[in-house]
Amino acid sequence: MGNQNESIVIKAKENGVNVIGLTRGSDTRFHHSEKLDKGEVMIAQFTEHTSAIKIRGKAVIQTVHGTIDTEE
Repeated sequence: MGNQNESIVIKAKENGVNVIGLTRGSDTRFHHSEKLDKGEVMIAQFTEHTSAIKIRGKAVIQTVHGTIDTEE
């Protein structure tokens, strides 16, 4: 499991990019959702409650592991 304090940066390349936090534990559930418009940036962090982050839409994501472009 990665560092719980690890942050990721998400930059929306279109309006309506969804960023969804998923819970940790025996049942994985959605616990938080944000909608980003083109050019907006969000910094998200893994926590004791957030085990995964789902991103739906065209965006650039920066992590300690590198940069990911959802269009590639």
